[in-house]
Amino acid sequence: MATQFLIDGRQDAPVTILLAHGAGAPMDSGAMTAVTEALAAEGFRVARFEFAYMAARREGGSKRPPPKAERLQEEYLKAITDLDVKSLLVIGGKSMGGRVASMIADQAFADGRIGGLLCLGYPFHPPAKPDKLRTAHLSDLKTPTLICQGARDPLGSEEEVKGYDLSDAIELLWLPDGDHDLKPRKTVSGNSADDHLKTVATHVKSWSARL
Repeated sequence: MATQFLIDGRQDAPVTILLAHGAGAPMDSGAMTAVTEALAAEGFRVARFEFAYMAARREGGSKRPPPKAERLQEEYLKAITDLDVKSLLVIGGKSMGGRVASMIADQAFADGRIGGLLCLGYPFHPPAKPDKLRTAHLSDLKTPTLICQGARDPLGSEEEVKGYDLSDAIELLWLPDGDHDLKPRKTVSGNSADDHLKTVATHVKSWSARL
């Protein structure tokens, strides 16, 4: 079955961004829609897709936990094939979606299928388990990568991540007081969620211009 996409932005955009969702929310969740709209406003073509387990939930299927990230890699590779982008393609996603993309990025980059990787709230470790790192493959990542992370993300805060062994190919954009959805507490930071998404989108634009 062909991958189903939600596509926003200019069809003639020089860069297409393919995004997968997080573990518990679909491709049209509020967080995914908000970041898609921000990226599209900066001139990107943005394609979203769902892994099979999430698509099954829409049809009244089981709400069991998602498969392990390793088991979703082939689905992501298939989405790249089905999207069939002729221009520059950046892959990534929200949380788990970005993690899965990071696990196939070097293969796709070496094959000339993608130009970069964009992770939005990378899950560096499971909730409340900072010792169970999901960073082994990030130490020698070759794909140009941008990770946009909330500074107080409980799955990898700025204080925690600064001690990790990460590849020089990875650029980190820290959103002050942002949580796992990149949202700040306005009373603390003075910024709104929309402010942060604008920052993300403009930074992605400047970063992608260097790919």
